[in-house]
Amino acid sequence: MRTSIATVSLSGSLTEKLTAASRAGFDGVEIFENDLLASPLTPEEIRARCADLGLTVDLYQPMRDIEALPEEEFARALRRARHKFALMGRLGADTVLVCSSVSPHALDDDDLAAEQLSRLADLARDHGVRVAYEALAWGRHISTYDHAWRVVEAAGHPALGTCLDSFHILSRGSDPKGIEDIPGEKIFFLQLADAPLLAMDVLQWSRHYRCFPGQGGFDLAALLRHVLRTGYDGPLSLEVFNDVFRQSEAGPTAVDGRRSLLVLQEQAGLAAQPAPVVPTGVAFAELVTPDAAPVSAVLGALGFTRTGRHRGKPVDLWQWGDARVLVNTGPAERRDGTRLAAVGLESPDPAGAARRAEALLAPVLPRRRAPGDAPLEAVAAPDGTELFFCETERPGRPDWRADFEDTGAVAGAGPGGRVDHLSLAQPWHQFDEAALFHRSVLGLRPQESVDVADPYGLLRSRAVTTGDGAVRIVLTVGAAPTDDTAHAQHIALATDDVVAAARRYRAAGGPLLPIPANYYDDLAARFEFADGELETYRELGILYDRDDHGTFRHCYTHTVGRVFFELVQRDDGYRGYGAANAPVRLAAQHAVRGFTGG
Repeated sequence: MRTSIATVSLSGSLTEKLTAASRAGFDGVEIFENDLLASPLTPEEIRARCADLGLTVDLYQPMRDIEALPEEEFARALRRARHKFALMGRLGADTVLVCSSVSPHALDDDDLAAEQLSRLADLARDHGVRVAYEALAWGRHISTYDHAWRVVEAAGHPALGTCLDSFHILSRGSDPKGIEDIPGEKIFFLQLADAPLLAMDVLQWSRHYRCFPGQGGFDLAALLRHVLRTGYDGPLSLEVFNDVFRQSEAGPTAVDGRRSLLVLQEQAGLAAQPAPVVPTGVAFAELVTPDAAPVSAVLGALGFTRTGRHRGKPVDLWQWGDARVLVNTGPAERRDGTRLAAVGLESPDPAGAARRAEALLAPVLPRRRAPGDAPLEAVAAPDGTELFFCETERPGRPDWRADFEDTGAVAGAGPGGRVDHLSLAQPWHQFDEAALFHRSVLGLRPQESVDVADPYGLLRSRAVTTGDGAVRIVLTVGAAPTDDTAHAQHIALATDDVVAAARRYRAAGGPLLPIPANYYDDLAARFEFADGELETYRELGILYDRDDHGTFRHCYTHTVGRVFFELVQRDDGYRGYGAANAPVRLAAQHAVRGFTGG
């Protein structure tokens, strides 16, 4: 189906918004009145600009406080409408959104509302315009879609129909099945927005917390299926009011919105995309650093061995059991420090995974390959992390490790040695986009968001995982653009014996993150431990957590650049990430020299 986006959903000038919508692949736009009023372009110039960009002007909005008014007030409303309809002719828009009235002058009289909307539609028809009447969730007298439809039906005017808005319908808990009772030709427009499930005033909820489909808690696919059963054949349009989007660059936001509609259409059975190829493990994590010495020292102390050197690039392969870390000194600048720049994901079908990613607008990354290098498909995640789709030790398939010359060293041994999870810091304005990307492009399952208290603010995190836990990625972000607590990334390494791993690391000269004694006093009050167990945790800085499924023991290295390592031991099916301990860990990291994130 055709797709559209309201200019209010994007930041910047109207010209910037139109350009972003076009480049993201939208077919049309809703022109929000404030964007037009603030633009130096004439309506004719905006119309021409849209045509040049391949965009149609699908809706002009909003027109407010029109219906069920005292006659004198309605006469003023008609005068205003006459000017707007003439403007729409210059703009090239043939449908206007009319919101249900919130005016204190509005009367609770459906018959009067229908009669006045019919007169408005008469005037609109004279200008070649259709009126799409929408129930605002906070409308003074009309606040549900079925009530709005009854008024439209009573008016019985061919130029008057209804506009359905998913937020106004679902935020009030209305049953969307009743949409099927509306003839498709009388649904003049469909606006889509998701939102997190919050207990707050619906107006504030609407104005600040809407998000793109798939980023909130509404079942938009079910609502869309109800709409399609009516025969509706208009555009799917995004209308999102969001404080973060208003401050974000328009281009990536538009791409995020377009991706959300592609996924929604797939879920509703409207369009097929290449099937998701769920990764089966982590092949490697790649660190980019201007100085390999500090990170090499940490890896060596953890039990890793340098087993390979890339044949044509300054990249070393370090391995401990099945955990592999690449250390790349090629593109790094000293000011960037050490950072987690790429992740290799084991894939049963790398080409299929890349096709899925490209279809959902993930940037495909060009890769400079020397003759003989293993072919690797790669795309960029929203935060810029490079994702490589790999096959390791698969008979008859190219193995990426063949690009490395063997150093002759044996991979590090010890209890465990595999990647438990990766923590990727997200730009403050791309947290929801990242969650949708990893779910839709990679087929990972999102878990609930968690807010963690940091000494200087809040840290928000959300894990996305495979069903079996073979791939776990924790997305983190600070609560504000200026919050630095989300800047660090980390690699969590699973071990069968975290105490032995921590002792080995410390014996090799690696400093573990010190944890305050008060934490262990509290731990003693909350849980029972075997004799000497808690003293061991206190000595090594090991933190402890327990859920309904099992137990979790973990400790941390100091930070190198923007990266630190975590040693974790999961027992008996523990499913979390030690979130209860995160405030203590964050405070401890802030107390360590030069720490800038978590």
